[in-house]
Amino acid sequence: MSTVALLTQAECNDGLASSFATSYAGVLAFIAVATEGSFARAGDRLGIGRSAVSRNVQRLETQLGIRLFHRTTRNTSLTSEGQLFLAGCQPGVAHIAQALEDMRELRQGPPQGHLRVSSTVAFGRRVVAPLLPGFNALYPDISIELLLDDARHDFVADRIDVAFCNGRMEDSQVVAKQLMPMRMLVCASAAYARAHGLPGTLEELARHRCIHLRLPSGRIGDWEFKVDGRTERRLPPARNTFNDADVLLQAVLDFQCLAQLVDYQVDDQLRAGQLVSCLEQFEPDDRGHHVCFSSRRQLPSRIRVFIDYMTTQIRSRHASSLEQLAIAA
Repeated sequence: MSTVALLTQAECNDGLASSFATSYAGVLAFIAVATEGSFARAGDRLGIGRSAVSRNVQRLETQLGIRLFHRTTRNTSLTSEGQLFLAGCQPGVAHIAQALEDMRELRQGPPQGHLRVSSTVAFGRRVVAPLLPGFNALYPDISIELLLDDARHDFVADRIDVAFCNGRMEDSQVVAKQLMPMRMLVCASAAYARAHGLPGTLEELARHRCIHLRLPSGRIGDWEFKVDGRTERRLPPARNTFNDADVLLQAVLDFQCLAQLVDYQVDDQLRAGQLVSCLEQFEPDDRGHHVCFSSRRQLPSRIRVFIDYMTTQIRSRHASSLEQLAIAA
């Protein structure tokens, strides 16, 4: 190969490297501004000055030949082209930006920063939320945003750090750590049991008043049982249907009907004698309550201490509840 050819190849490589470096810095800056809503906050997140963020975004806009942001002295918002570009590049760059943030956190010492935590509604209200004051007292530099939703979030798109999920986990990109068993119990009020008795077989369910739960998907949740080693799903005739687990529980207490409920929802009522359970011999396999997080090898300390705290507290309280139920029985 001639000297001229070698020089031309080297110039080409240098140009490619320069173009990649400019694009990489610009995309990181673009994602940060789009996420934070301002150039100043984006600079804080990336650990660089506001002017550097602005320069990187401007270079990217020049490379692309489009305008990504509407800028005023008071507001920064995405153009329609910016929204399209964000949708295309966000997942990959979000991982890179998070990796940079995690490394900075490791150098800065005590856990700090912001956590976005999602949970199913009932579990979040009854189990997660009551534990947050204790965690805040131990780690005052960590702020928490708790999102209650029975529909599962996308970890990347919704920027979720930790999620509390019920049931079997299917996403291989998410680590699921079981916190405690998830038992499904058919329950009725004590008053209903005295007036109408309780079913002793699955076939007898059809003769009782029942209530159903409508799932986030829109379909009505089946009642799940284990019969002769096999899972069976039933949908007994229902008097009412609700899409909120707490309303369902209150209906069992007030309307004097049967429903299949998650154990953590009814522990207090079973212990107090307000509710009684039945059909325990057909109780389905344990689905488990899990704390879930992205499958990253090096977790930021703020996520790690939150998972450790919640795991310890929830398991301790669950063990205590089981002991009290055994004593009451």
